[in-house]
Amino acid sequence: MNKSELIEALAQDQGLPIKTAASIVNTILDTMIETLVRGDGIELRGFGSFTVKEYDTYTGRNPKTGAKILVKPKKLPFFKVGKELREAVDANSGK
Repeated sequence: MNKSELIEALAQDQGLPIKTAASIVNTILDTMIETLVRGDGIELRGFGSFTVKEYDTYTGRNPKTGAKILVKPKKLPFFKVGKELREAVDANSGK
């Protein structure tokens, strides 16, 4: 599912115009992005949690040449799946 399919599903499920559903989805996603940029976490019970992990500088290798390179410190979003979502996906994995 992509963003436009999510907007369409919301519009159909709630009987909303596409523009209204798009505004709702965009507001939710923008708010989530702003929260993670600030370094705060997001917890959606039963679904999962989003956090920002910080990585220090380390020496890596260029996969093409094998040369050592210095990888700068960075922050990356991290998603940890919630118990209910994990169980629901696992329960349907045998189908």
